[in-house]
Amino acid sequence: MTNRDFNRDAGSKALGARLRRLSEQIDRDATRIYAVRGIDFEQRWFGPLNQIVRNGPLAIGEIAARLGITHVSVSQAMRSLEAAGIVVSRPDAFDGRRRVLSLTPDGQALVHSLAPLWAAFDTAAAELNEEAGDVVKLLDRLDDALTRASLFDRISGLLGPDFGR
Repeated sequence: MTNRDFNRDAGSKALGARLRRLSEQIDRDATRIYAVRGIDFEQRWFGPLNQIVRNGPLAIGEIAARLGITHVSVSQAMRSLEAAGIVVSRPDAFDGRRRVLSLTPDGQALVHSLAPLWAAFDTAAAELNEEAGDVVKLLDRLDDALTRASLFDRISGLLGPDFGR
């Protein structure tokens, strides 16, 4: 008996499952890279941390907006980054209700030590993208298509005016 790849066989019907699987595979490999190098770093930290590295101190909402992900996702990542001593949260100087996150000295040292590794990630990602036929361009098109009409809107349109009643 052969193992069939049901998600691949399903084509567009399994689009979400395929994207999740690819994301999990990339995250697993990244986690392995950090572990082999003896670095305690979670792949989910990269996006939020990179925003602070690139832009300086930011609030969770600003990071979420820049990455196009949920506030909850960023908040969870930031709590674990803070627990690891990589970032610190302080009241905003202009608005005491907001908290901004910035790198700690340990966080700055970690980012500096990770720079060559992140450059290797960038190179490998560019190679994968080229080998896959510029999948980033296709993902941009998928992103744009979902912006024009979400999956929810498309399905509710197909099911008609009684959908959701």
